[in-house]
Amino acid sequence: MIARVVIAATLLSAPAFAQAPAPARTMVMPFENVTREGRIFWLTEAAAVLLTDDLNALGAAAITRVERQQAFERLQVPPVAALTDATVIRIGQLVGAAQVVVGSLTLDNDVLVVRARSIALDTGRVTADVTDRGPLSELFATFERIARRIAPPSAKPSAEVQAIHPQVAAFEDYIKGLLAETPATAIDYLNAALERQPSFDRARLALWDVYDEQGDHDRALAAVEPVSADSTYARRARFLAGLSEIYLKKYDEAFATFKALADVQPTPNVMNNLGVVQLRRGGTPQTGQPTYYFNKAADGDPGEPDYLFNLGYAYFQDRDPQAAIYWLREAVRRNPADGDAHFVLAAALAGSGTAAEAARERELARRLSSTYEPSKRAGDSVPKGLERLKNEIELPHARGVESRIAGSEQRNQEELATFYLDRGRRMYEQEQDRDAVLELNRAIYLSPYLAGAHVLLGRIHLRSGRLNDAIDALKIALWSAESAEAHAVLGEAYRQAKDLDAARAEAERALALDPTSADAKRLVASLGR
Repeated sequence: MIARVVIAATLLSAPAFAQAPAPARTMVMPFENVTREGRIFWLTEAAAVLLTDDLNALGAAAITRVERQQAFERLQVPPVAALTDATVIRIGQLVGAAQVVVGSLTLDNDVLVVRARSIALDTGRVTADVTDRGPLSELFATFERIARRIAPPSAKPSAEVQAIHPQVAAFEDYIKGLLAETPATAIDYLNAALERQPSFDRARLALWDVYDEQGDHDRALAAVEPVSADSTYARRARFLAGLSEIYLKKYDEAFATFKALADVQPTPNVMNNLGVVQLRRGGTPQTGQPTYYFNKAADGDPGEPDYLFNLGYAYFQDRDPQAAIYWLREAVRRNPADGDAHFVLAAALAGSGTAAEAARERELARRLSSTYEPSKRAGDSVPKGLERLKNEIELPHARGVESRIAGSEQRNQEELATFYLDRGRRMYEQEQDRDAVLELNRAIYLSPYLAGAHVLLGRIHLRSGRLNDAIDALKIALWSAESAEAHAVLGEAYRQAKDLDAARAEAERALALDPTSADAKRLVASLGR
């Protein structure tokens, strides 16, 4: 099924002239250490890394370790957990894989025995079941033989495939660094790998990750600076160096770093980070305004809400409320639970004289983030520093993976919001108002414009005599989606607040939308003539 979707998407986006189809993508999972042998614990992850590298070298489109990790993080799957086949297949589908490879390792005296199975996700059929063995000293040759039996036929010589690998001892230190439970241990292993093989640039990138997580940006920068321009990892190293320069507030150096990357390949995340640099140091007509770079990022990936938020935020900083409103609305349309975007949108709307809409967005921001609670803020001024950097590794398939995962998350959020709304409605009907409010607030957090949840909140506030809260909730309901029910209940709130003119107006509007509305008819009867 996933394969058919991928093929359809490819056809829709393909140019008119004939193009060779892209190879089906493969995801290699960490292998299982069957006997829990301590000497080969590191090979569970090493097997996935090695096989992925070799499949890519042989022309297969294997998903890199970083892409796999990003999927694990987004799906909140522990990276060292023993996963069921169903979970593995689900992860593979979300990252756009057509097949997954799972495997096992055992040690027979000093001989490593490796079994790998390739499973097609559309049918669940095992397309390859390979077993090979070899001494640990011939680790790379063993995995190359396995890769050749899984990958499409390739004439690439073994020497060229194995040339991409470092020394076995350096590779072991590198993997142990990736798996280390503490930063200090990771740093020791990664430095040991570099002492064995100073040209092992992959270890430098991993070292940057550890230092960056510790907030040690000077050492992070120093870790990737030695990567040479002709290295396979040169572009990634310069991207990470640019991030470190931003964190160190070396904005001129960061601009030069990202500008050099953009001159070669203006990817959306590079253009976005150039916009962040310009926003923080100040743009000029010569070097470009922040909005120019954020526009380029959004053009390159219009589905990424962070680019749209940055664009709207930059226009707000430029005192252009109409442009800010347009882009911030696009941002919250793609990510309705973005509290910052709702708050900045509220400020832009207030600046353009749209007070009612501004109040709605401000209230939504407060529901979504405790940062914007009135007790924690002095006024409604927009904070500085809300712009969003992109730290993701530049991967050829990253945006497709992100969009699939984000789409799945959005569907899950919508389903969960509906679940909480239904629970809240049942509790409201049972007059369990306190529990109903909790469930409805959960629904609103997941889907801020869920009008039905706001209507029910209004009814609960009305039932408990909190008229102002009821009126606010019902206004948000109407701003989210106009309905006869919301107008009628708002009219009743106005009637109880002694604002009879407003109550009659709401009743008339409710009947115009639905002449059979029982709530509206009761309201009209209670108002009299």
